[in-house]
Amino acid sequence: MKAIKITYWATTTIVALMMTYSAYAYLTQAAMLQAFNHLGYPGYFRVELALAKLAGAALLLIPLKSLIKEWVYAGFTFTFISAFIAHSASGDPVNYRVMPVIFLVFLAVSYITYHKVKQATTKNPAL
Repeated sequence: MKAIKITYWATTTIVALMMTYSAYAYLTQAAMLQAFNHLGYPGYFRVELALAKLAGAALLLIPLKSLIKEWVYAGFTFTFISAFIAHSASGDPVNYRVMPVIFLVFLAVSYITYHKVKQATTKNPAL
């Protein structure tokens, strides 16, 4: 059980940190405005997505056992899949396409281990 908890917190922290960093970059770096224009997105979407990423990262790290966390996982899943599609459709280099897939794998591991930890603590609240 200890290995599952460590895996859960490690992958969850990596995803949350990456989402926080990308939100920060969206709000502070002029290159991100150009990147969003390149992908065909309006400027306000960059700010909207940054705020959603910050909220999602915070909710992912808070020890909730509710439907809210499921929505955060779903939202981040859509975000990573959409990023892969957008970068692929606009002809971006392979590393731009691969990174969302890598973080989607981290998110999937986080999600799977979240449910394993949740199930174990439901059976034995002392864990």
